[in-house]
Amino acid sequence: MNRCTTRVLLAFGALVLALPAVAAEHEVKMLNKGADNQTMVFEPAFLKIAPGDTVRFVPTDKSHNAESIPGMLPEGAQPFKGKLSQEIAVTFEKPGIYGFKCTPHVGMGMVGLVQVGDDLSNLEAAKAVKVPGFGGKRMSALFEMLNTTTAAK
Repeated sequence: MNRCTTRVLLAFGALVLALPAVAAEHEVKMLNKGADNQTMVFEPAFLKIAPGDTVRFVPTDKSHNAESIPGMLPEGAQPFKGKLSQEIAVTFEKPGIYGFKCTPHVGMGMVGLVQVGDDLSNLEAAKAVKVPGFGGKRMSALFEMLNTTTAAK
């Protein structure tokens, strides 16, 4: 390889390394009935993503929204609240555990969790939040799923 080619390749390599990593986009559907025939669900109800990734909450069925659950956010994270029957995209910058719900259907169990990165420092605080109705039972199952996922590492 001649000097000119080597310089071009080195410059190209430096440029590629300087580019920021591309964040991923994930989709969560808001459904009246899920694939497992459970009613009022987010699919998937649990996601593990990287900091900087975006989750797009899609109202596949009408009369749903996605809203963060107070107390189930890492310190300094911004809460979010989508409007009924409207899509909302949320970019998760801060690592930690985020709980979310459908406001009209949380008591029927329409809840979910997002784990951003590997930081679980707010896990105990998130588990301490009381979620009403069947939402509490489903949230407990999601925390168990989270425990299983992190234990498998």
